[in-house]
Amino acid sequence: MRRRNVLPITAAIVAIASVASLAGCGAEERAGSGRPVATFQVVGETFRIELVTPELIDHAQRLFDGEDLAAIPVGKIVRPEPEVNTGWTWHIDPNTLEFADVTTEVCDGLPSFVEDETLTSDTYCPWSATIIAMDYPEG
Repeated sequence: MRRRNVLPITAAIVAIASVASLAGCGAEERAGSGRPVATFQVVGETFRIELVTPELIDHAQRLFDGEDLAAIPVGKIVRPEPEVNTGWTWHIDPNTLEFADVTTEVCDGLPSFVEDETLTSDTYCPWSATIIAMDYPEG
């Protein structure tokens, strides 16, 4: 009876499992970057944007607290990864986010319009968006 060498097979299985677990961790790290996230409501629909600068965090928090500031979130739509924008297949590039008093009508609409591509602009600027939550990472 010939004995098989199972060491190479075992090593391969361990290597595959390690790579798979690392790939999963990377996705979780991107989704939970440790940065604050603002949740916006637009006519009964919600979407989330990661806040990447102290200025954006301060501005969003002040809006959430009720201050009268430029309130329309404006940013570039990125597909197909939702990142922090769970429930959708897109997110706003946090490095392009700005807040405006007025914008063009071509980028206004519901989050579902972005999802189904009824909104044809590569920029999203929902006029009626209001911040309904500010989530800060623990730690």
